[in-house]
Amino acid sequence: MPGIISELREDQGTANMMYHILRASEFLVITGIGINELKITKKALVWPLQKCRIIDVTPVNYTFEVNTMSAEKLPFLLPVVFTIGPCVDDRERLIKYAKLLSHHERDSHDVKDLVQGVIEGETRVLAASMTMEEIFKGTKDFKKEVFDKVQLELNQFGLLIYNANIKQLVDVQEHEYFSYLGQKTQMEAAKQAKIDVSEVKMKGEIGAKEREGLTRQNAAKIDAETTKI
Repeated sequence: MPGIISELREDQGTANMMYHILRASEFLVITGIGINELKITKKALVWPLQKCRIIDVTPVNYTFEVNTMSAEKLPFLLPVVFTIGPCVDDRERLIKYAKLLSHHERDSHDVKDLVQGVIEGETRVLAASMTMEEIFKGTKDFKKEVFDKVQLELNQFGLLIYNANIKQLVDVQEHEYFSYLGQKTQMEAAKQAKIDVSEVKMKGEIGAKEREGLTRQNAAKIDAETTKI
């Protein structure tokens, strides 16, 4: 009995029966007597021999520059901005978050390291399976696949990507592959534009000649009919 009383005195948050009401972005995680594993709620009466912890589910912005390599071992940078937070619409995933990460502050270094490790790991694995030209020409698909693979890994921690902005791929110093590909694309586009203009001009000249020929034929036909009459 003295041991129980001592424990209650050590934790003022659980020593007295208290009714908690939280803000819109907060949840209450309750553990202890009468609860199987844990309970997540927005408001509750916390009894003695129960402990409670408030978690803030406001998403956090994470900004990284992922240094990775293509299948040809060509390095490049992938600047990313991910907005990530606990998944509040899925009860099971929210419970996962409460069990695994709720003891950390939502913007703590531990959570940031976890998120960064997942993003860098999945991006590097994906990039290593593609050539530089495949990444450059399929940038949109590459970014979507990065997003999907990162989300798949974050599911096990109860985290959700609320927004992701994967910026333009950047060359590493002394490796200007994307710059050269960009120049090549511009030159090819300019060349194709010149060809298209030439074809349009040629079609225009042919059309003008055809119209001129038809005009002469019609004029000759009219002259012949007039002479006959």
